[in-house]
Amino acid sequence: MTTDQVEVDFYGFKPLDSEGKPFDFEQLRGKVVLIVNVASHCGFTPQYKDLEYLHRKYNRKGLVILGFPCNQFGHQEPGSNYEISKFCTLNFGITFPILNKINVNGVYSDPLYKYLKERKLDSAGLKGIKWNFEKFLVSSEGEVYGRYSSLMSPLELESDISTLIEQNQTAHAT
Repeated sequence: MTTDQVEVDFYGFKPLDSEGKPFDFEQLRGKVVLIVNVASHCGFTPQYKDLEYLHRKYNRKGLVILGFPCNQFGHQEPGSNYEISKFCTLNFGITFPILNKINVNGVYSDPLYKYLKERKLDSAGLKGIKWNFEKFLVSSEGEVYGRYSSLMSPLELESDISTLIEQNQTAHAT
């Protein structure tokens, strides 16, 4: 490793929340994290309902869901952070964090998404995010465990989420 290369750690990220304040990933240490690029005007937007269901079911057991609004796919997330948060609360009762709107692909791709894409390619072996509501599941040790297509319902991830939570609880029970 050269002196200009720094080993990146999942817990070192501090993306901005919807109010523009740093959201320190250090607070996620020991938690299972589901990261989703979201959009309010997408055919997959109803997935918010299932994401909220998973949040309510598993949050006390150690799951954190983070939504990152993105307007790169069909301009399906045109609103401000405030408008997005209001939409999520009013239409889906979202109680998990919806963070600052970001880019997930290209030159201006958010550093977190560069990190996630480097560690878990899609099913075709490609890095790029294909559409809204692509999901990354991160273990309680900060390792990118899985990457799931927009076509996959959040409920289809429940088995993987449950497995990671059980592994985390077992590891901390000894």
